[in-house]
Amino acid sequence: MLDVLRLLRNKYMARDTVILECTEARKEGKPPSRYMASRNKKLQTDPVEKKKYNRFLRRHTLHREIKS
Repeated sequence: MLDVLRLLRNKYMARDTVILECTEARKEGKPPSRYMASRNKKLQTDPVEKKKYNRFLRRHTLHREIKS
């Protein structure tokens, strides 16, 4: 039983939770929208960038990873 738990823990250890913040909202004087996402630290070493919906601007904008 302990061996199974160790394998499961090792499988998910490389996965890291990051916060994505809108890049365009502050320029327009609106509050930034934030999303949580996960990434694999071993395979993806560069910061995460995704197009996500910003409800304050009512459109899809670029969201970048911020330091948490």
